[in-house]
Amino acid sequence: MGSVEIPTKVLTNTSSQLKMPVVGMGSAPDFTCKKDTKDAIIEAIKQGYRHFDTAAAYGSEQALGEALKEAIELGLVTREELFVTSKLWVTENHPHLVIPALQKSLKTLQLDYLDLYLIHWPLSSQPGKFSFPIDVADLLPFDVKGVWESMEESLKLGLTKAIGVSNFSVKKLENLLSVATVLPAVNQVEMNLAWQQKKLREFCNANGIVLTAFSPLRKGASRGPNEVMENDMLKEIADAHGKSVAQISLRWLYEQGVTFVPKSYDKERMNQNLCIFDWSLTKEDHEKIDQIKQNRLIPGPTKPGLNDLYDD
Repeated sequence: MGSVEIPTKVLTNTSSQLKMPVVGMGSAPDFTCKKDTKDAIIEAIKQGYRHFDTAAAYGSEQALGEALKEAIELGLVTREELFVTSKLWVTENHPHLVIPALQKSLKTLQLDYLDLYLIHWPLSSQPGKFSFPIDVADLLPFDVKGVWESMEESLKLGLTKAIGVSNFSVKKLENLLSVATVLPAVNQVEMNLAWQQKKLREFCNANGIVLTAFSPLRKGASRGPNEVMENDMLKEIADAHGKSVAQISLRWLYEQGVTFVPKSYDKERMNQNLCIFDWSLTKEDHEKIDQIKQNRLIPGPTKPGLNDLYDD
């Protein structure tokens, strides 16, 4: 298993036209243990992964930082070749806390700068009180203008090369665009074959915002059957191409022009997730995929849920 060359996507809303590898490796929580994370990341780098996605709330920044440091010291990769994303948690989603939160993430990751820093959710809560799910009673008004000014300041300070958001609806992006000087480079959202985000994709395309899909294989906080991995029609398409359902799913995302961060610590599956660039889906495949019943998997991070979180 050699290293795979991964295509990149230009972040048009960055002054340097920063390039982001289309496949990244997610590290959302459900770790069995920290050691696995470190070993998995070093293995991923050997396979060709360069884009790593974490967040303050995941508890994986430290393990990721240790793995990247070791990989750089071993000469497997240089910092310049890596693309590292982290996210601002809701407790720090306040204008005066953005830069300290980013500096803390950098310290934990043992990095001088991030490639991309995202607002994790369009929500703010009481500073200092970390809980998941977030108690609705702890929510505070989200000062989108003030927070985004601090995000723009982090760019000027060189703490990150690009800024963006996560889990923002079209309406929330419109609010942000009306106050932004620097447009968000990325919006990271749930997107997969059973939640195709057509309206959001069109809006982001029109505004130069690159979409990154999390839960691209419909995994994550799922309850009940996986409408992607256990879909008979997708199994037929996969068999016809001699591929796995996961590879069909990721190839579809690639053909939509989005980036994606599957999470797998299994060596074989990590490699399979990269073997999607030298073949394509047919027009018939796309027509069948368009028929998949659509519903959201991730209801949101609060308890109870919020009716207007996604504005749909």
